[in-house]
Amino acid sequence: MKALLVLALSSVCATAMAAESATDVAGQQTPVEEYTYSTHLDIAKVVSMSEVPNVCEVVPVRMEYEDSKGQRHILQYSVMGNGCSNG
Repeated sequence: MKALLVLALSSVCATAMAAESATDVAGQQTPVEEYTYSTHLDIAKVVSMSEVPNVCEVVPVRMEYEDSKGQRHILQYSVMGNGCSNG
């Protein structure tokens, strides 16, 4: 009975430790900033940009950049897709 109790407690501890490490990794990721017209942009270097989908509608895209202090940012903004035709 004691062995069963130890086994149950150890599995609960392992699960809690796994959840905690996943939270730590999520906390280290760069937060996504939503662009508005009043957003002050300090872009020193563009690291990457997501591709604009081939659809005829407004879609969100992301740009990862470094500011003048060397800090990384991810900016999400809306653009018109590339799938519209003029006919």
